[in-house]
Amino acid sequence: MSRNTTVSCLTAAPLPFDAATDLEEIVERTVDFWGRRLEDVLPDQPDIIVLPETVDRPSASTFGPERLLEYYHHRGTRVRDYFAEVARQNGCHIAYSAVMFVDGIGQNCTQILDRSGAVVGDYAKNFLVIDENETLGLSYGQRAQCFDLDFGRVGSAICFDLNFDEVRTAYVQAKPELLLFSSEYHGGLMQNYWAYSLRAYLAACVRPPAPSAILSPLGEVVATSTNYFEHVTQTVNLDYAILHLDGHWTKLADIKRKYGPGVGIHDPGRLGPVLLTSESNDFSVTDIVAEFDLELLDDYLARARRHRAEHL
Repeated sequence: MSRNTTVSCLTAAPLPFDAATDLEEIVERTVDFWGRRLEDVLPDQPDIIVLPETVDRPSASTFGPERLLEYYHHRGTRVRDYFAEVARQNGCHIAYSAVMFVDGIGQNCTQILDRSGAVVGDYAKNFLVIDENETLGLSYGQRAQCFDLDFGRVGSAICFDLNFDEVRTAYVQAKPELLLFSSEYHGGLMQNYWAYSLRAYLAACVRPPAPSAILSPLGEVVATSTNYFEHVTQTVNLDYAILHLDGHWTKLADIKRKYGPGVGIHDPGRLGPVLLTSESNDFSVTDIVAEFDLELLDDYLARARRHRAEHL
């Protein structure tokens, strides 16, 4: 069945504070700032709002590591608790990305808040920038896992992670439908490659001036923030399958003739694979795959590998 899911990426540059600013004032002004920013996306009634890496960190240009750590300990969970209340009041999920300390152990992590405000997923950045460990004393994350939310299966990655195949291949195996990417840096073509490699939508919430964007499982940008608006919202259909055109030309035509607008068939061009979606409430894309005996892209590629091995 069609699973239309509305995704928002909401970002901003870190707030500038003088290093001597009272820590309680920083917490209060941070909450007030993000409360006003949330009004840019809440009217769209998103299923999930993705925030940038270390969303509540003051500007690094004025805060040294000692003062920054002092702020994190003073802040505690209060900013997260604020976002949890927003999630509860608006019936949405929020991906809160921040440095958090638990039992004295600090990590750069993304915590997924559900529609009740509860933490239902927690991803710690697997590949810290070295200074995060040596200067701030943060610990490396050791897992890349998915969480099954009420709208679909999601995973998370943070900033520098995008450079490392260890994280990417773990998610290839875990098979998220939507990857949440909170970051200080954009990642360039790696965003497109990760989305296509994972066969998953990617919601990239990036600190400006780089744009935030939502990418399809074919690696295409389907929506992006602009120089005027530091947020982007897009509805995506998580009832999808990816298959190669080889062996499917006639079948795809037959599917379209039978179901018309009840199915979506999107060809990005120059790639070979297409995105098949169910746009109906009467059947799922899995039903279509079974009815027309379609071969998913990864199964097709695996068959090609086997054939090569058998004929060497």
